[in-house]
Amino acid sequence: MPAQDFDFLFGAWSVRHRRLKERLNGSDEWEEFAGTSATRPILDGSGNIEDHFIEFPGGPYRAAAMRSHDAVSGTWAIWWLDARHPHVMDVPVVGRFENSVGTFLSDDMIDGLPIGVRFIWSDIQKDSCRWRQAFSADGGKTWEENWMMDFARIR
Repeated sequence: MPAQDFDFLFGAWSVRHRRLKERLNGSDEWEEFAGTSATRPILDGSGNIEDHFIEFPGGPYRAAAMRSHDAVSGTWAIWWLDARHPHVMDVPVVGRFENSVGTFLSDDMIDGLPIGVRFIWSDIQKDSCRWRQAFSADGGKTWEENWMMDFARIR
């Protein structure tokens, strides 16, 4: 059942973040920091909400991911809401899981530049998983991976 694709994420997690300091300019300088998250189902199981506490080097903040499943298309939409900008919800990435890897895409803007956005969920185990984000400034020909989160189950 595709609406259960994200059930692996239900519960509480310790999160290790690795993020490029600057994006889409050839930077290779990364910063690492900790965080936690907790995910629970919503919409009678056809969606979920993920609450994050991120110990960002510039100051900690809260953020949330909201996901909903479309049973007709078999796809998921994922929105991101950052508490530092509480009235701005990111454009949703849309996609699905195939062979235990979830790939989700969207078109967005960063600093006035149109970009492609890609989320990948992979390495899914009972007590761990990985999320990666990448941007493309050339219509998806090349991708710059710029943020990774490694999740370790707390409960």
